[in-house]
Amino acid sequence: MKKLMASLVAVLLLDFGGQAVREVTGFESFSAMDSVAFAAEERKRRKARRVPNISEMTYRKFAQVQELMDLKEYDAALEVLVDMEQRSRRYNGNELGQVYSMFAVIMWSKENNAGTIHYYEKVLEQGDDITEGLEHGTMYSLAQLYFVEGEHQRSLDMMEIWLQKKEEFGDDPGPNPRYFMGQVYYAMKDYPGATEQIELAISMAEARDMLPIKENWWQLLRFLYFEQDKWDRVLDVLHVLVRDYPKRDYWVQLAGIYGQEGFEREQVLAMEVAHAGGFLDRERDVLNYGGLLMQEEVPFRAAKWIQEGFDDELVESTAKNLQSLGQAYQLAQDVDDAIPVLEDAGKLSDDGEIFSRLSQLYLEKDQYKKCTDAADSALEKGVDREYNAEIVLGMCLFNRDRLTQARSTFVTARRHARADKNESVERICNQWITYIDRDRIRRDQLAKAEAEFAG
Repeated sequence: MKKLMASLVAVLLLDFGGQAVREVTGFESFSAMDSVAFAAEERKRRKARRVPNISEMTYRKFAQVQELMDLKEYDAALEVLVDMEQRSRRYNGNELGQVYSMFAVIMWSKENNAGTIHYYEKVLEQGDDITEGLEHGTMYSLAQLYFVEGEHQRSLDMMEIWLQKKEEFGDDPGPNPRYFMGQVYYAMKDYPGATEQIELAISMAEARDMLPIKENWWQLLRFLYFEQDKWDRVLDVLHVLVRDYPKRDYWVQLAGIYGQEGFEREQVLAMEVAHAGGFLDRERDVLNYGGLLMQEEVPFRAAKWIQEGFDDELVESTAKNLQSLGQAYQLAQDVDDAIPVLEDAGKLSDDGEIFSRLSQLYLEKDQYKKCTDAADSALEKGVDREYNAEIVLGMCLFNRDRLTQARSTFVTARRHARADKNESVERICNQWITYIDRDRIRRDQLAKAEAEFAG
């Protein structure tokens, strides 16, 4: 919890600059230099309230407490403050406000959030007797603490009051409080409320030329749009992220959402830019990009890219990965490279699709024995739309002059195609069956003629 509070302090120091210390701790420094500077600042403000003076004796007490706090002797500092609290009638509201503020700082240092909240609330009980600076800083600190303790609605309520006070006082709170409120709404899973606040924070930052907008602001807004299925807005945010904070995850997600939304060309272009930028450095990046290139009908580039992935040891030599490479080579009509890759894949897997592809490649190379063996293996192991493998098997059997087996295979393929209502394949099977029947008749007639001639 202390680390979390320290993180909140660090965020405020970055976001609010010199004013942050007062607004985080609710505690004002009591050196002479700070007192003069703060008084000058107060005079510049509109509507600065008049508060009771702090007596010299009280200043000395505060200085004593401050010294003990600087030495981290918190128990000793508490003794002084407890004594002052017990004599509270001696002190005016401004002095008590500072007492309770110091109490709160010590409670926070001792990781006692409940105690910190209690004393900050007592600071606010002093009403108009404390300075606007202390009041506003205490409110902001309370909003932060309520958030840490899971009291989200109280945090938001306090922030609304704080913003109103800032406006009345003539202060420009800037965009950071809106981002904080967006985080609170996000924690409440009120994504529309969170979106409104983050959008407001970003627009305020842009108006103040606070560029580039912080990366984590865009990240949260991206998530909020994602959860609300606002894909066009997600794309808008990702465009900003890849421009201002180019990273692998942003490019890959941009490409993925383009694909999801049907923008295939933009999806490929996003992956092209990511590739050119050297962001595609994971196995799945290589394979996804290769798959996109195959979809875009540039299989030669796909094969080259996937092969580089293997050569650079980004891609593991699994059956599935080898099958992807073999498919790319096959689509690129590079049969000689496709065959050994798919043969290696077949040694690692019982996937019938691998052997189905191999049978097609063997057929192209007129390696009919290997073709029939691969097709038989494909059918034995199982493939989708088995009639495709059966047609290849029938063609290879025909070329091996095994007409009876070939015809039987085409008949089986026709039956399967008919069951799948694939008329084009059924028509191809009929053509082959007719061709084989006619070829048989032709061969019989030729054999009869030769016999008669010989006799």
